[in-house]
Amino acid sequence: MDFSFISQYYIAFLKGISVTLLLSLIAIVFGFIIGLIVCIGKISTIKLFKLLASIYIEIIRGTPLVVQVMIIAFGLPTIGFKFPSILGLKSEFIAVSFALTINSSAYISEIMRSGINSVDKGQMEACRSLGLSYFKALKFIVIPQAIKNILPSLINEFVSLVKESAIVSFVGITDVMFIATSVKNSNYLSLEPYIFVAGIYFIITFSLSKLVNLLQKKMAN
Repeated sequence: MDFSFISQYYIAFLKGISVTLLLSLIAIVFGFIIGLIVCIGKISTIKLFKLLASIYIEIIRGTPLVVQVMIIAFGLPTIGFKFPSILGLKSEFIAVSFALTINSSAYISEIMRSGINSVDKGQMEACRSLGLSYFKALKFIVIPQAIKNILPSLINEFVSLVKESAIVSFVGITDVMFIATSVKNSNYLSLEPYIFVAGIYFIITFSLSKLVNLLQKKMAN
């Protein structure tokens, strides 16, 4: 097995890793914001909000990520919608970031809902009896406690995003998987680049998994 390509392409791989991590970070941050909004709609007593949130979650969770990426990256531009470049990030990067964000938000909304449901209902009742509105009680009392409860699950979602983001290489984003494919094609190596990339993904996800375990132990104490 020939891994001599690493010395020649290590800078490209480092750039690919940075793209992978940036995509995942953007998706988890904005996915959390959108997911929280969807979660509030899901637990709302207003039937229309609850229905719309449920439809959103079922559609996103019920369709493959690769299909969502293809629709957003290739489908939307054909009907005249093109994502703008933001802060030096190309429109294609913004498009796949949006696709990952939308996908992640549906899963995060359910994580958030379980976290909110884990908070003692008596606390909401106490807040309401003290004169706080429903949304203020959520904002200041319930949601902060829910976030603490679901923090390990959020990190696990980030781990999943790191792995699933490999799919963006299909639309030309130069993440670590795209670099591996390029090295394979230019050096006629069919196995070694992918083994190397598998090692990279393993190191990232294993480190994040260990972080989850540490958080769970600290929260248990």
